[in-house]
Amino acid sequence: MQKLQSQGVHHITLVGADRQTSIDFWEGVLGMPFIFDQPNLDKASESHLYFDPGDGRLITVFTDETRKPDPSRTSTDIGAVHHIAFSVSRVTFLQAVARLDERGIKHSGVKDRGFMDSIYFQDPLGLLVELASYRFEPPAGFTHADVLMEAHNIRVARGDYNIAEPHLADAIQALVERSRATLSPDRGARNPY
Repeated sequence: MQKLQSQGVHHITLVGADRQTSIDFWEGVLGMPFIFDQPNLDKASESHLYFDPGDGRLITVFTDETRKPDPSRTSTDIGAVHHIAFSVSRVTFLQAVARLDERGIKHSGVKDRGFMDSIYFQDPLGLLVELASYRFEPPAGFTHADVLMEAHNIRVARGDYNIAEPHLADAIQALVERSRATLSPDRGARNPY
């Protein structure tokens, strides 16, 4: 038996209300370009709107002009989507509170996640949305997931509760040391002063 190997998220499709609510939120609040629109090929009464979240993948929304926004929190029952997280740059993240406040959008405030910072708020249909900003950049040739896996192993070996900045720094150093050659006989830390 063989796996069906995933190579990334292709798209996420949400059930929306009317068309303009989706455009106003996904492009007007989150800055995702509205890149195309066609009928929902499985339900002709709906439109299928496509937005680019910034990495060339897709967020799509089924809309129907007879549906109206309901801001009640979406289900968090077993099998439901709890929230969707989007990556933002550090400079954008530092503006998030002020930019949400100026629109009157209630939010969680900044949450310290150890390896990233997050802020949560609901879309007009009650879906919880997270803006997340990593506190680190992976070394060349590595991904954020590579650094997090290495940081996890360091954290577990040290018996620490959660990943924190020292684990990230040590993970980055370990990945660089394993992947980059040196002419030095000893790569240990030094004090040249």
